[in-house]
Amino acid sequence: MTVLSTEEQAVVDTVRTFVDREVRPVVRELEHSDTYPEALVQRMKELGVFGLAVPEPWGEAPVSMPCYAEVTAELARGWMSLAGAMGGHTVVAKLLVAFGTREQQDRWLPAMATGAVRATMALTEPGGGSDLQAMRTVARRDGGEWVVDGAKTWITNSRRSQLIALLCKTDPDAQPRHRGVSVLLVEHGPGLTVSKDLPKLGYKGVESCELVFDGYRAPADAVLGGEEGRGFAQMMTGLETGRIQVAARAVGVAQAAFDDALRYAQERESFGRPIWQHQSVGNLLADMATSLTAARQLVRHAAERYETGRRCDLEAGMAKLFASETAVKVALDAIRVHGGHGYSTEFDVERYFRDAPLMIVGEGTNEIQRDVIARQLVARGGLG
Repeated sequence: MTVLSTEEQAVVDTVRTFVDREVRPVVRELEHSDTYPEALVQRMKELGVFGLAVPEPWGEAPVSMPCYAEVTAELARGWMSLAGAMGGHTVVAKLLVAFGTREQQDRWLPAMATGAVRATMALTEPGGGSDLQAMRTVARRDGGEWVVDGAKTWITNSRRSQLIALLCKTDPDAQPRHRGVSVLLVEHGPGLTVSKDLPKLGYKGVESCELVFDGYRAPADAVLGGEEGRGFAQMMTGLETGRIQVAARAVGVAQAAFDDALRYAQERESFGRPIWQHQSVGNLLADMATSLTAARQLVRHAAERYETGRRCDLEAGMAKLFASETAVKVALDAIRVHGGHGYSTEFDVERYFRDAPLMIVGEGTNEIQRDVIARQLVARGGLG
């Protein structure tokens, strides 16, 4: 198992302290009022959270994927929405580092490292869901520009991000279809409308919106890497980061739910003794802790695999699948432990229960993860 360096452990510890001292005391009020956490995001910028994936010469403190996963889990332990505020941003940063032209890197990465510029991804379409190759958003060449028409949905941070990595078709007639897909680096401007904020069960505070492109014009050099037709493969690589990030979020939510349940089970008494001593409650705690530990190890395994530079869609898919299902189960069991109080908005466990399902459907549904896992098992000849 990877042991974090002293410097990386200090990063995790700093974020943990931030969560305990500054996030948890205010999160309930912010979440219930669905208020954007401006002050908390500003503190994340000051702590360097938005630059964790940006190496020199553009950034100062890049960290390994295992460290990044632990930072994500800590943020989600405080409030899952804060992890979402930096999730897509990190994926775009990694895409720029891996595939961007030097001009694109020099333009965007220094400001992204400080959080002065924040980025998001635009993949999902209203009628497409997880079938990205069925997208209808098209960019056509018109002289020295791309003209974009189409729509995207469930785009987190879309109002407050200055840079959008847009997955679209630049050659709708290409066969196979994925060869006609590119990533355009676009900014807000004429022809791009943030049409509405989507109402959500959980994941409050940060906005998730629909984007409409209607004759939007982007310069010819907006194509990530400068060569069209490579966007699908580029974004699939980015989704390895995204799925590890979502899995780490799930671990953070599950950790918060377990911590609250364990504390409550020791404080609450019934029939003359703490409720954890009742076997039914004790069994819940034992199962919650076991599943949470397994989920954390799967996330670490995926993060370590990523760090080797090898393909890790199998490992990331497993981590995302198991950790998200665990988060939902642990959050529900935390409500069981709390009894009637678990259903009250005066306790945090109801928030974990509303936040956890996002990880089941986000960054590719768990049904898609199972498909990815099965295909990779066959392609690799098993687990060995």
